Amino acid sequence: MKDLNKFSGRHVFLGKEQLKMAQINYSKNFNVPNLLSVFRIFMIIPFVISFLKDNYVLSIIILLISGITDMLDGFIARKTNQVTKLGSVLDPLADKLTLISVIICLSFKFSYLIPFIGILLFKDLSMIIVGGVFLLNKINPPPAKWYGKFSTAMFYFSVVTLVFLRKICEVECKELSLILFSITTIFMIFSLVRYFVLCLNLIKS
Repeated sequence: MKDLNKFSGRHVFLGKEQLKMAQINYSKNFNVPNLLSVFRIFMIIPFVISFLKDNYVLSIIILLISGITDMLDGFIARKTNQVTKLGSVLDPLADKLTLISVIICLSFKFSYLIPFIGILLFKDLSMIIVGGVFLLNKINPPPAKWYGKFSTAMFYFSVVTLVFLRKICEVECKELSLILFSITTIFMIFSLVRYFVLCLNLIKS
């Protein structure tokens, strides 16, 4: 009987400890950087709707807001020491989902870019899959590097330039678009190879 009481008391104690840890994790993860990442994910919906309805000014504004919040969440997380495991997942996930949504929208409006779009889509989907496999195996995915950030910035620069010229200025400049997306694709492939090497090193270690 005493053993049973001890077991029950221990069970209650463990339950309270688990509840306390869950509350700590919740309060730790419920912070401004993580909320900004979630906000960026929800911003994908109005972007897709506005882009497909040819409201390019609004879609570019949404992308700019998304880019600003992307910079803010990392800055705030580092300055206020609010870096969390959830944030390390949400931030790149928001980046990739936004990038994929832009890529898919481009395929509907600029069919001649489909070969480049296919490569870019493969790159981002493969990185999401690899990141998911890492997390399932309790391995932290490699952090964002300068070449990843640069290739993403180059992609958005190409998109804004393309949309601005064709849809706002009504200037057809296919050659410039092909040049910009060729350069973007080269940087994206370079980034993918570098991340692939990082992932191999993590697996080996």
